[in-house]
Amino acid sequence: MGIRFKSVDIKKVGLILLWIGLTAWDFANHSIPLNEIISGGPSKDGIPAIDRPRFVPAAKASRTFLEDEDRIIGLVVNGKKKAYPIKILNWHEIVNDSIGGRHVVITFCPLCGTGMVFDSNAAGRQLNFGVSGLLYQSDVLLYDRQTESLWSQIKQEAVTGKLIGTRLQLLPSTQTTWGAWKKKHPNTFVLSTQTGYSRDYERDPYEDYYTSRDVMFPVGKLNPRYHPKEQVLGVELDGLTKAYPFSELARVKSPFKDKLGKKTVYVAYDSKSRTATIKDASGKELPSVVAFWFAWHVFHKDTQVYSALKN
Repeated sequence: MGIRFKSVDIKKVGLILLWIGLTAWDFANHSIPLNEIISGGPSKDGIPAIDRPRFVPAAKASRTFLEDEDRIIGLVVNGKKKAYPIKILNWHEIVNDSIGGRHVVITFCPLCGTGMVFDSNAAGRQLNFGVSGLLYQSDVLLYDRQTESLWSQIKQEAVTGKLIGTRLQLLPSTQTTWGAWKKKHPNTFVLSTQTGYSRDYERDPYEDYYTSRDVMFPVGKLNPRYHPKEQVLGVELDGLTKAYPFSELARVKSPFKDKLGKKTVYVAYDSKSRTATIKDASGKELPSVVAFWFAWHVFHKDTQVYSALKN
């Protein structure tokens, strides 16, 4: 949560949120165990969301602050294209934005590796989101400023407060390199480092965390099938979930056809840019999420897992 990674003793971390600023949140209604809500360190809005994002053209971004190998979250809505550099999202985690006539919220949890873009209209109103400073299963809990309900990013729904049970609509987005994105979308705009906050966007506060097998906060028993930080493409379709580990995708010719329940899907993977996407039988891109294996499995314990050896 905006700090340099170091391993933490789970017993010492086991501080229940109720002892840290209880009055800040409404826990009368909750759909997750309260003793599994943990402070990530920063207080409410201690990690500031970007509410007035500025954008620059692709050429200026390349000249001033982006290298081809930098990771971004790419978004296309109604023909409009934008890129959100992860080097900025590491420090802010949320961008409230609009694109192609649609209000959206871009979310990124560095601890889970999850970049997810949602339509910010829910429960019949447009919502604006901030960073609560709290975690559930190591994943960021957002809060909406209209009702101060807490929202689980990976569960995609409000888990406490007035809007409990309300779901957010996940939109298709792409986690890829800047070089790959600008080649495909040369007219894209890019979130600027002129955020209004003083941050060293060239420093990655999670650099050591990504390669470590350790998880910074307690999530229960880890599934040892893959390295905890193995990246997977996760998708949910008709109530079924499936994970496509990047190490498996690198072993098969792309794109390839697969089945999820009764539905046919097509998965594409580019090993150079480590970009994975999934489309339905008509060629329409499906909403998906790139996540660390531990995070996907914690939230989807019954997930199917793609194996190159079985296909």
